[in-house]
Amino acid sequence: MNRTTMVAAVALGMAGTAWAGPELIKFPGDYLKGTMYQNVDRADVKQYRELYTQPEVIEAVRKGKPIPSGAVLTLVQWSVEQDDKGVPKKGPDGRFIKKDILNHTIMEKRTGWGAEYPESLRNGEWEYAVYGPTMAFNPKANYKACFECHKPHEKQDFVISLAKLSNTFPSAAAVAKAPKGDVQIVAFQFMPNRISATAGKPISFLNGDDSPHQISVAGGGPKTAVLVRGQRASVTLDKPGEHGYICSLHPSMKGVIEVK
Repeated sequence: MNRTTMVAAVALGMAGTAWAGPELIKFPGDYLKGTMYQNVDRADVKQYRELYTQPEVIEAVRKGKPIPSGAVLTLVQWSVEQDDKGVPKKGPDGRFIKKDILNHTIMEKRTGWGAEYPESLRNGEWEYAVYGPTMAFNPKANYKACFECHKPHEKQDFVISLAKLSNTFPSAAAVAKAPKGDVQIVAFQFMPNRISATAGKPISFLNGDDSPHQISVAGGGPKTAVLVRGQRASVTLDKPGEHGYICSLHPSMKGVIEVK
């Protein structure tokens, strides 16, 4: 099977067919010599995550240039210490206490990569690969999910952490001073996760997390733009009743708006 056929087969969801792209990415054994530009507590999956890239990538982006060909972004996923109730423990710095490496997820950009993917999946010139804790390549990882997860971020070159790369990510202090929304997004939870609203009156959301979120109302209802920390958006519902919604980037996050 040639490369084009393999890509097409996976795009159609054929189980058991290998992706053609991941093998292009070699494990970046020197990633620790790069810059860790973001760390994130993922309360929804009880993980601590670190993101690394080359200093020249950060320099280019902060000068207003596109992410260059050859950029490698390495996401290191760690398990975390938990108490007897399964709640992640926090250290003196207020962050989750990392335990063991679970995976290394790599995204790499090269000129000409990605041309064989259908437009519904293609992430520009990016490819993805997953390497386990022993740095062994994982050919069975859900690579289609990688493309689907990053696809909504097309306007920022498919890089979810671009605000951190560009140093435009709002500080926690700035977020604390921002006007509060009707619903706060904190630690991958909607607070409150159930709220009453008047028909035709907007409900506002404020993202206080390090991770981006996107509100999507069930049944073809409104969907907000992707919100980074400190950004607000609102949804307006006209039909009385209970309307469920999720974060379309993290579907385990759920809430309900009761419209009267």
